[in-house]
Amino acid sequence: MGQVTIYLDDENEKRLRTAAKASGMPVSRWIAHLIQKQSHTVWPESVCELAGAWQDFPDAETLRETEGGNPVREAL
Repeated sequence: MGQVTIYLDDENEKRLRTAAKASGMPVSRWIAHLIQKQSHTVWPESVCELAGAWQDFPDAETLRETEGGNPVREAL
């Protein structure tokens, strides 16, 4: 398990300790939970629910038709 040192001013340290205590977690676990929550690679459900929300937005096939195809690439 990794170990990280962070430097906080007095006010932020106080806020950190208060938040960790309120959640019933040690400071290190609270920070780890925050990092896990903020750095996940899955879109939040609220974003996924937006799919199809714009009825007049063209679908992927229509967008591809107007792109003009693949550009010519130079050989290696």
